[in-house]
Amino acid sequence: MKFFSTETYKNRRNVLKKAVGKGQILFLGNNEAPMNYTDNTFRFRQDSTFLYYFGINMPGLSALIDIDNDHEIIFGHEFSMDDIIWIGPHERLASLALKVGVEKTVSPSDISKYISKDTLHFLPQYRFDNQIFISELLNQKTHEIKPSLELIKAVVAQRSIKTPEEIIEMALAVNITREMHIAAMKATATGKMEYEVVGKILETMHAHNAELSYPVIFSVNGQTLHNHYHGNIMLAGQLAINDSGCETEMGYAGDITRSMPVSGKFTQKQKDIYETVLEMEVSSIETLKPNLKYRDVHLLANKILLTNLKSLGLVTGNVEDMLIEGVGGLFMPHGLGHMIGLDVHDMEGLGENYVGYRDGLERSSQLGLKSLRLAKELESGHVITVEPGCYFIPELIGKYKSEDKFKEFVNYSKLEEYLDFGGVRIEDNVLITESGYEILGEAIPKTVEEVEEIMR
Repeated sequence: MKFFSTETYKNRRNVLKKAVGKGQILFLGNNEAPMNYTDNTFRFRQDSTFLYYFGINMPGLSALIDIDNDHEIIFGHEFSMDDIIWIGPHERLASLALKVGVEKTVSPSDISKYISKDTLHFLPQYRFDNQIFISELLNQKTHEIKPSLELIKAVVAQRSIKTPEEIIEMALAVNITREMHIAAMKATATGKMEYEVVGKILETMHAHNAELSYPVIFSVNGQTLHNHYHGNIMLAGQLAINDSGCETEMGYAGDITRSMPVSGKFTQKQKDIYETVLEMEVSSIETLKPNLKYRDVHLLANKILLTNLKSLGLVTGNVEDMLIEGVGGLFMPHGLGHMIGLDVHDMEGLGENYVGYRDGLERSSQLGLKSLRLAKELESGHVITVEPGCYFIPELIGKYKSEDKFKEFVNYSKLEEYLDFGGVRIEDNVLITESGYEILGEAIPKTVEEVEEIMR
């Protein structure tokens, strides 16, 4: 189990205590989650906010910060002999607690003795067992539980700004992810099954002592944005999308997407769309700087998309008008990117609008723009993904055509030629600096020439 310095965790909690000001703050770690019976569990993943403030990657823990009385407690069991027989000797919880600057550990059965229900702050819970625990602790029904908005905003503000030691971990995650993507490019070939490539992705990841930060998206049906099915045979003339990333032993995520021709060489038609998406990605990254609204970067990417599709005859008319009407959503029905850190969609469990939006900046209802997870101003220390795409979704195109939607802009007859195209997405992870930006990790092949060279 790896930790940052003791002072890191103490300082994080001190910053939070000052932000919240008074009362008690309860953090619930995660428990084991049974896969098909109690003793056969999914891979354990600790709650990210618990990791951030308390660092111990073990199930069955919770922690209390009592601001008014200036003490901190970690609740959890020490391992019994029965535990040791099955899982071997482990460092005592009390010793692990000292590594993160907490001197007191208490049995979970005694937690109610230390809780003041009237002054208790807690975060939203995404696991049902923790929702039930909170409801029983407060003697409230689960739908009556109200997390602390003050605490949510304080945690989001703090976790959004990545420190140098966090950046090191995130760069490590990206570099391992880089190896996963290169392995996928080398493994992709006509006649292979998608799951054979996924096997290489997982093999490469595990060789670096890493785990998935989200399920692998690898598919020749790239028009399906989150396609976790890997049972297709890959055919010449198809494109494959690989959206996969790992998280380090400390939980920090990488999230990278690359697209490649199954045959190893782009056709001109594929190259036209691929270079459009690459231009969207590179241009978006080059604009990044503090105080820039990420919503504006999303719109810039859409403007490039529509301009290039117009040159290909797929859309027609004034690009600014198309941008206002949301025509780009037909081809890129997702947002340009999101925060990333200890979560691949960082802090999404606390409420996406608290992370990516602010008062006075409301979410759009347009397709594509409504899915933008990060719209507010960028700050130095943010780490974000930049992931434009272009997709030809037959069902969506058919629906819009039947409704005469965007008929003054979209050349639906020309789009018939692209119904079997699939999609292209390209993504990197970027740190916002005081003067601009820094792409994390070593460069990952993404030009047409680089991708074709790797696949040769």
